[in-house]
Amino acid sequence: MGARIERLITSGTFSLDGGTWDVDNNVWIVGDDSEVIVIDPAHDAAAVAEAVAGRKVVAILLTHGHDDHIRAARETAEALDAPLYLNPADGMLWQTVYEAAPDVEIADGDVFSVAGVDLTALHTPGHSPGSTSFSAPALGAVFTGDTLFQGGPGATGRSFSDFPLIIQSIRERLLTLPAETVVYTGHGDTTTIGDEAPHLEEWIARGH
Repeated sequence: MGARIERLITSGTFSLDGGTWDVDNNVWIVGDDSEVIVIDPAHDAAAVAEAVAGRKVVAILLTHGHDDHIRAARETAEALDAPLYLNPADGMLWQTVYEAAPDVEIADGDVFSVAGVDLTALHTPGHSPGSTSFSAPALGAVFTGDTLFQGGPGATGRSFSDFPLIIQSIRERLLTLPAETVVYTGHGDTTTIGDEAPHLEEWIARGH
Protein backbone atom coordinates (compact mmCIF):
# COMPACT_ATOMS: atom_id res chain seq x y z
CA MET A 1 0.00 0.00 0.00
CA GLY A 2 1.27 3.49 -0.82
CA ALA A 3 1.68 6.44 1.47
CA ARG A 4 -1.39 7.53 3.41
CA ILE A 5 -2.38 9.93 6.17
CA GLU A 6 -3.64 8.68 9.52
CA ARG A 7 -5.18 10.83 12.25
CA LEU A 8 -4.95 10.32 16.00
CA ILE A 9 -6.75 12.69 18.38
CA THR A 10 -5.21 13.19 21.82
CA SER A 11 -6.42 15.32 24.71
CA GLY A 12 -4.69 17.46 27.31
CA THR A 13 -4.05 21.09 28.16
CA PHE A 14 -2.48 24.17 26.61
CA SER A 15 -0.87 26.81 28.82
CA LEU A 16 0.45 30.26 27.90
CA ASP A 17 0.40 33.74 29.43
CA GLY A 18 -0.89 32.44 32.76
CA GLY A 19 -3.94 30.65 31.36
CA THR A 20 -4.62 26.94 30.85
CA TRP A 21 -7.22 25.43 28.53
CA ASP A 22 -8.38 21.89 27.77
CA VAL A 23 -7.65 20.99 24.16
CA ASP A 24 -7.95 18.13 21.70
CA ASN A 25 -5.04 17.89 19.27
CA ASN A 26 -4.62 16.18 15.92
CA VAL A 27 -1.57 13.96 15.56
CA TRP A 28 -0.82 13.17 11.92
CA ILE A 29 1.00 10.01 10.86
CA VAL A 30 2.18 10.02 7.25
CA GLY A 31 3.64 6.96 5.55
CA ASP A 32 2.99 3.36 4.68
CA ASP A 33 3.09 -0.03 6.39
CA SER A 34 6.84 0.13 7.01
CA GLU A 35 7.83 3.76 7.69
CA VAL A 36 6.16 6.97 8.82
CA ILE A 37 6.66 10.59 9.79
CA VAL A 38 4.80 11.78 12.87
CA ILE A 39 3.60 15.41 12.98
CA ASP A 40 2.86 17.00 16.38
CA PRO A 41 2.70 14.01 18.78
CA ALA A 42 0.63 15.85 21.39
CA HIS A 43 -0.18 14.90 24.98
CA ASP A 44 0.09 11.10 24.92
CA ALA A 45 3.30 9.35 23.89
CA ALA A 46 1.84 5.90 24.53
CA ALA A 47 -1.13 6.52 22.24
CA VAL A 48 1.17 7.79 19.49
CA ALA A 49 3.43 4.75 19.84
CA GLU A 50 0.40 2.47 19.66
CA ALA A 51 -0.78 4.19 16.47
CA VAL A 52 2.70 3.90 14.92
CA ALA A 53 2.47 0.18 15.67
CA GLY A 54 6.12 -0.70 15.30
CA ARG A 55 6.77 1.07 12.03
CA LYS A 56 10.05 2.91 11.54
CA VAL A 57 9.68 6.60 12.38
CA VAL A 58 11.81 8.65 9.99
CA ALA A 59 11.20 11.93 11.81
CA ILE A 60 8.96 13.66 14.31
CA LEU A 61 8.05 17.10 12.94
CA LEU A 62 6.71 19.85 15.18
CA THR A 63 4.68 22.59 13.53
CA HIS A 64 5.39 24.96 16.43
CA GLY A 65 6.48 25.18 20.04
CA HIS A 66 3.29 25.67 22.05
CA ASP A 67 3.24 23.32 25.01
CA ASP A 68 0.21 21.30 23.92
CA HIS A 69 2.15 20.31 20.81
CA ILE A 70 5.54 19.65 22.46
CA ARG A 71 5.06 18.50 26.05
CA ALA A 72 4.93 14.81 25.04
CA ALA A 73 7.33 15.21 22.11
CA ARG A 74 10.57 14.24 23.84
CA GLU A 75 9.00 11.19 25.46
CA THR A 76 7.52 10.20 22.10
CA ALA A 77 10.85 10.65 20.31
CA GLU A 78 12.59 8.44 22.86
CA ALA A 79 9.88 5.79 22.72
CA LEU A 80 10.01 5.69 18.92
CA ASP A 81 13.78 6.20 18.59
CA ALA A 82 13.22 9.07 16.18
CA PRO A 83 14.79 12.53 15.70
CA LEU A 84 12.74 15.54 16.77
CA TYR A 85 12.58 18.60 14.50
CA LEU A 86 11.50 22.18 15.33
CA ASN A 87 12.05 25.59 13.78
CA PRO A 88 14.56 27.37 16.06
CA ALA A 89 12.50 30.57 16.04
CA ASP A 90 10.24 28.83 18.56
CA GLY A 91 13.15 28.11 20.87
CA MET A 92 11.81 30.35 23.63
CA LEU A 93 8.55 28.36 23.68
CA TRP A 94 10.45 25.08 23.66
CA GLN A 95 12.54 26.26 26.62
CA THR A 96 9.44 26.70 28.77
CA VAL A 97 9.19 22.89 28.74
CA TYR A 98 12.72 21.55 28.07
CA GLU A 99 16.29 22.49 28.86
CA ALA A 100 17.95 20.56 26.02
CA ALA A 101 17.25 21.73 22.46
CA PRO A 102 15.32 19.63 19.91
CA ASP A 103 17.45 17.19 17.93
CA VAL A 104 17.38 19.03 14.59
CA GLU A 105 16.41 22.52 13.44
CA ILE A 106 13.82 22.95 10.68
CA ALA A 107 14.58 25.53 8.00
CA ASP A 108 12.23 26.83 5.33
CA GLY A 109 12.45 24.57 2.29
CA ASP A 110 13.69 21.48 4.12
CA VAL A 111 12.38 18.29 2.53
CA PHE A 112 11.44 15.18 4.51
CA SER A 113 10.88 11.96 2.57
CA VAL A 114 8.83 8.98 3.69
CA ALA A 115 7.25 6.09 1.80
CA GLY A 116 8.05 7.67 -1.55
CA VAL A 117 6.53 11.09 -0.85
CA ASP A 118 8.14 14.40 0.09
CA LEU A 119 7.01 16.84 2.76
CA THR A 120 8.44 20.33 2.28
CA ALA A 121 8.74 22.74 5.20
CA LEU A 122 7.03 26.10 4.63
CA HIS A 123 7.88 28.69 7.28
CA THR A 124 4.48 30.24 8.11
CA PRO A 125 5.06 32.50 11.13
CA GLY A 126 2.35 34.44 12.94
CA HIS A 127 0.73 32.04 15.39
CA SER A 128 4.27 31.70 16.68
CA PRO A 129 7.58 32.94 15.23
CA GLY A 130 8.68 29.48 14.14
CA SER A 131 5.37 28.07 12.98
CA THR A 132 6.00 25.76 10.05
CA SER A 133 3.60 24.02 7.69
CA PHE A 134 4.47 20.90 5.70
CA SER A 135 3.34 20.57 2.10
CA ALA A 136 2.95 17.11 0.54
CA PRO A 137 1.82 17.67 -3.07
CA ALA A 138 1.87 13.95 -3.90
CA LEU A 139 -0.76 13.44 -1.21
CA GLY A 140 -2.67 16.61 -2.07
CA ALA A 141 -2.03 17.70 1.49
CA VAL A 142 -0.65 20.46 3.65
CA PHE A 143 -0.20 20.15 7.42
CA THR A 144 -0.70 23.62 8.87
CA GLY A 145 -0.45 23.12 12.62
CA ASP A 146 -2.24 26.08 14.19
CA THR A 147 -1.59 28.51 11.30
CA LEU A 148 -4.72 27.81 9.25
CA PHE A 149 -7.92 26.15 10.44
CA GLN A 150 -11.32 25.52 8.97
CA GLY A 151 -12.72 29.04 9.28
CA GLY A 152 -9.58 31.11 9.52
CA PRO A 153 -6.17 31.75 11.03
CA GLY A 154 -4.96 30.38 14.32
CA ALA A 155 -5.05 32.58 17.41
CA THR A 156 -2.66 35.52 17.56
CA GLY A 157 -3.76 37.28 20.75
CA ARG A 158 -0.98 35.81 22.87
CA SER A 159 2.73 36.27 23.46
CA PHE A 160 5.04 35.88 20.46
CA SER A 161 2.16 35.97 17.96
CA ASP A 162 1.43 38.48 15.19
CA PHE A 163 -1.84 38.84 13.27
CA PRO A 164 -0.51 40.73 10.20
CA LEU A 165 2.25 38.13 9.93
CA ILE A 166 -0.09 35.12 10.04
CA ILE A 167 -2.23 36.75 7.33
CA GLN A 168 0.90 37.27 5.21
CA SER A 169 1.95 33.65 5.76
CA ILE A 170 -1.46 32.31 4.80
CA ARG A 171 -1.75 34.57 1.76
CA GLU A 172 1.74 33.95 0.38
CA ARG A 173 2.59 30.41 1.47
CA LEU A 174 -0.70 28.51 1.85
CA LEU A 175 -3.39 30.04 -0.37
CA THR A 176 -0.96 29.74 -3.29
CA LEU A 177 -1.26 25.94 -3.08
CA PRO A 178 -3.71 24.17 -5.42
CA ALA A 179 -7.34 24.76 -4.41
CA GLU A 180 -8.00 21.05 -3.95
CA THR A 181 -5.19 20.71 -1.38
CA VAL A 182 -6.55 19.26 1.87
CA VAL A 183 -5.56 21.24 4.97
CA TYR A 184 -4.70 18.96 7.90
CA THR A 185 -4.92 21.15 10.99
CA GLY A 186 -3.53 21.04 14.51
CA HIS A 187 -7.02 20.97 16.01
CA GLY A 188 -10.47 20.27 14.62
CA ASP A 189 -11.62 19.25 11.17
CA THR A 190 -9.76 19.27 7.89
CA THR A 191 -10.65 21.77 5.17
CA THR A 192 -9.30 22.66 1.74
CA ILE A 193 -7.35 25.61 0.39
CA GLY A 194 -10.20 26.30 -2.03
CA ASP A 195 -12.76 26.43 0.77
CA GLU A 196 -10.71 28.87 2.85
CA ALA A 197 -9.21 31.17 0.19
CA PRO A 198 -12.37 33.22 -0.53
CA HIS A 199 -12.57 34.30 3.12
CA LEU A 200 -9.19 36.00 3.48
CA GLU A 201 -10.57 39.54 3.40
CA GLU A 202 -13.21 38.59 6.00
CA TRP A 203 -10.48 37.39 8.35
CA ILE A 204 -8.51 40.59 7.86
CA ALA A 205 -11.63 42.66 8.60
CA ARG A 206 -12.39 40.54 11.66
CA GLY A 207 -8.83 40.91 12.93
CA HIS A 208 -7.44 38.81 15.72
